[in-house]
Amino acid sequence: MGIDLHLSLKQWFGFDSFRSGQHQTIAQLLEGYSSLAIFPTGSGKSLCYQLSAIHLPHLTLVVSPLLALMKDQLAFLSKKGIKAASIDSTLTPEQNKQVMADVRSGDTKILMVSVERFKNERFRQFIESVSVSMLVVDEAHCISEWGHNFRPDYLKLPTYRQELNIPLVLLLTATATKKVKHDMAERFNIMRNHVVQTGFYRANLDLAVLPVNEKDKKEQLLHLVQEQSGSGIVYVTLQQSAEQVAEYLKMNNINAAAYHAGFENDRRVEIQNDFMNDKTQVVVATIAFGMGIDKSNIRFVIHYDLPKSIENYSQEIGRAGRDGLASYCVTLANLDGINTVENFVFGDTPEQAGIEYIINNIKQELHFNQWELQITGLSNASNVKQLPLKTLLVQLELLGVIKPLYAYFADFKFKFLQSKETILSNFTLERQIFLSAIFSHTQFKKIWGNLNFDSLFQEYGYDRNRVVSALDYLAEKELIELETKRITEVFNVDVSLLNDPKLATGLYLYYIDKEQKEVKRIATLIRFFELKHCLSRNLGLYFDDAATPEHCGHCSVCRGKVAKLRHSIKPQWPSDSLIVDSLTVLKKHLAAAKNGIKESEITSGIYCRFLTGISVPLFARNKVKKLNGFACCENLRYGEVLQKIKKLGF
Repeated sequence: MGIDLHLSLKQWFGFDSFRSGQHQTIAQLLEGYSSLAIFPTGSGKSLCYQLSAIHLPHLTLVVSPLLALMKDQLAFLSKKGIKAASIDSTLTPEQNKQVMADVRSGDTKILMVSVERFKNERFRQFIESVSVSMLVVDEAHCISEWGHNFRPDYLKLPTYRQELNIPLVLLLTATATKKVKHDMAERFNIMRNHVVQTGFYRANLDLAVLPVNEKDKKEQLLHLVQEQSGSGIVYVTLQQSAEQVAEYLKMNNINAAAYHAGFENDRRVEIQNDFMNDKTQVVVATIAFGMGIDKSNIRFVIHYDLPKSIENYSQEIGRAGRDGLASYCVTLANLDGINTVENFVFGDTPEQAGIEYIINNIKQELHFNQWELQITGLSNASNVKQLPLKTLLVQLELLGVIKPLYAYFADFKFKFLQSKETILSNFTLERQIFLSAIFSHTQFKKIWGNLNFDSLFQEYGYDRNRVVSALDYLAEKELIELETKRITEVFNVDVSLLNDPKLATGLYLYYIDKEQKEVKRIATLIRFFELKHCLSRNLGLYFDDAATPEHCGHCSVCRGKVAKLRHSIKPQWPSDSLIVDSLTVLKKHLAAAKNGIKESEITSGIYCRFLTGISVPLFARNKVKKLNGFACCENLRYGEVLQKIKKLGF
């Protein structure tokens, strides 16, 4: 290899030595071997690609799931004098143009994007024109359907890698079970001896499970926070809880702030910055907070509500004590919130009628074996949430029913920064004719104009990609300002497979299987919290690390406090008459609404989601949440509510 990695580490990052696993991973990559690195949260996964990128000849392309995570990495790299950039929705057209120019010139070594960026027609054209040495997939467990944060678009990354002819891949994650580990490696043809897994055990983390009655929870939380002197995160399930709990802490003289995805981006950034700079001691947050939080002195992480899974729990407690000092991870546990966590799972399972709607939509809108999709419209029309809809599309791809061809923006809008005459004078006669045709098929309203691709094609037969490239070029040269919106995905369709009468049922059964796996994952979490043997040991074993000590000596079980979780108050059923009246009102409301559905199309699943307070597109577009009875069974388990509905004849 001929590179002194220790010297390079010192020169670029100022570190005297590598952490466990880093040197092996970087050496493998620089020898040309794709690798999978599984390191605990906060143990320096990012350095593996950062140092490798410096020594690779071309661009390192990093796929990261979160904008905040990208921004933190970019700030760090900038301080180290390493040229890195991101292409994301926050950039102005000028900034976007500059980033692309710097990448093309080879000035930028690392480019960070979200996986969704690959759907962007302009980005795909751009990245195809650049030499890429390495693809890095951060939070790589998102690619596995066995993983806890499965993201359908991640399944396409192996294909993108092949299409872009990227020789090297680095997968990074902190949380991978044995099954997930093998799944990830297989998808990218990574050999087993190139999987680098460091010890999962964190000796400085004290893990405790504290059974608590719901009415005592806030007081118990306050007591725990008052005992701590440093910064901490309190995790809750619902946005509303984040605000209520933060308010309670503030009333009791704790410097706390709420954080959740419902806040405007500017407010979220401000809260995060205040926490990072020790202006706020405690952040009470949903899981929207945490990824990309590289704060070394978080002294405690408290789960006010149950986490979604063991993987989520591990990731969230992993944010504590990154400086190696003693830190405390406490779960205030009871069974009261179990139904809320489960109901999120049931809410994401589409009904068979929704799946059939999507299949019929493909059949009806088929044109020369091609189908065009705009996801928001189809989600609303089919009553299938966007994430499950994306999963459905990936499943149709894996079955060979649809094959993605390209994505494009339905709307291209531009304005002239120089006069038409000046722009045209920069080009040869042939190109002047081509650009004049584009300009003449653009409908201008005052300053901005919308390009009509269809009429341009009908009159001249110009290839869409050539037109998009021309507009990009004009924008790059600051002759026009270009805006794009309404992304449309185009698929090729295998009609024979689409017409398979068992297709909708098969897809529905896939979701039911997925739903059951998630419900089992929640049951596994409860079992973990009630263990009679060392929590640290069992957490390590769950993630395929047998090197964890048998008895850590710093968890509640090792201290002799085995938890038994209970309901604070047995959940109460509303009266049968209230349920019947509420569902009757819902039925009439949906049948009468402009965007509603026929009474015969209202399934027991729709009734159940109404009673348990699970939001779906059908409810949002018909203002169903305002109806009497919505969420009247939110403290009860979905399966039990479904049985009750059927018993009552709905």
